[in-house]
Amino acid sequence: MLTWPDGGITEVPYQIYTDPDIYAQEMARIFCGDGWAYVGLDVEIPEAGDYLVTNIGDRSVVITRDEHGALSGFANRCAHRGVKICRHRRGSSRMFVCPYHQWSYNAHGELRGVPFIRGVQQQGGMPEDFDRAAYNLPRLRVTSRGGVLFATFSEATPDLETYLGDTNAAYFDRVFDGRALKVLGYSRQLIPGNWKLMFENIKDPYHASLLHVFLVTFGLFRADQRSQVRMDPTGAHGLLISQRGEQKESTATQDIRSLKENFTLHDPRLLDPVKEFAGDATVVMQTIWPNLIVQQQSNTLALRQIQPRGPEAFELAWTFFGYADDDDAMTTRRLRQANLMSSAGLVSADDSEVIKMAQDGVRPYASDYSSAKGVLLMGGRGREDESHMVTEAAIRAFYAHYREVMGL
Repeated sequence: MLTWPDGGITEVPYQIYTDPDIYAQEMARIFCGDGWAYVGLDVEIPEAGDYLVTNIGDRSVVITRDEHGALSGFANRCAHRGVKICRHRRGSSRMFVCPYHQWSYNAHGELRGVPFIRGVQQQGGMPEDFDRAAYNLPRLRVTSRGGVLFATFSEATPDLETYLGDTNAAYFDRVFDGRALKVLGYSRQLIPGNWKLMFENIKDPYHASLLHVFLVTFGLFRADQRSQVRMDPTGAHGLLISQRGEQKESTATQDIRSLKENFTLHDPRLLDPVKEFAGDATVVMQTIWPNLIVQQQSNTLALRQIQPRGPEAFELAWTFFGYADDDDAMTTRRLRQANLMSSAGLVSADDSEVIKMAQDGVRPYASDYSSAKGVLLMGGRGREDESHMVTEAAIRAFYAHYREVMGL
């Protein structure tokens, strides 16, 4: 049984990164609890009959658009023997048929067909009181905001705007402002670390000015820049907001031993952004509990979906996008800048590697309950909004919410 350290949200027990029982609780209480999980984009299922398959936590789900254009979702497993009924990531189909015994379901997951339901030659078949409606698949509530799809297993989840909170909804709408979206590409990677380490990483501006030498060298994200760390009242969601500075030495770079002040690029177009959003922010990294990162770094836009794969691994599914009215020059710019933030990006590859290193470091010590814990003291002990990047306030807020949801 886990006992949280006396330091509260300033200390995190290593056990939560490795324990299978805690992981099982997370899947039930967090991913399949009272939250909205990101599942895809409207533009990925534009026509009646279209569907996509994705994950909420470690559960496979199907998101559909029915014959009337309405969104729906259901568990991707047959009610008969649990076999996945849909094996393709995307497609179009009026019915979903289990490959094992051909039980068939409509776009709402309602059972419509059972082969040999009355038997064959007056032998076998289902009992007379067999009720197909009793074997409909577990339904999801599905909603869309700005072309982004969210789903929940819970009837108690509040509407999405309330769930996000005013500040997070405003920054979400800054990118998803009603313009039609255009998918530019996908990338997927399996990272050998606990899923929470990814959320910690994005909520952690402290590391960004130290680990990511590329960001610091070219002034893309530095501790001495105008910046903010903002959260919703629950602490579940968070924002790192920064304004690009100059490539020059300052007190904020003196602790970065590998900084190369004269570093240049063969192709400077990689760092040739144009202003397209209101305000001065050039970087906004938004985390939305429990599985989404919204990334705006200069002109590259991406959604990162966290899909846990057991307590010590997760899949990170990237969707790069722009707007349907982008001209060719902007699309090329977005794709070129995606070399910074992607599964093998000049910046993001640092995070993947260090998450693996963290998991490798905590694993052998996770059972040492008295001393095996991480420290979250940068910037103090609070979990309030900050106007600088030398803080771990957003991680502390995340774990305050985590403890409440998990009952720890």
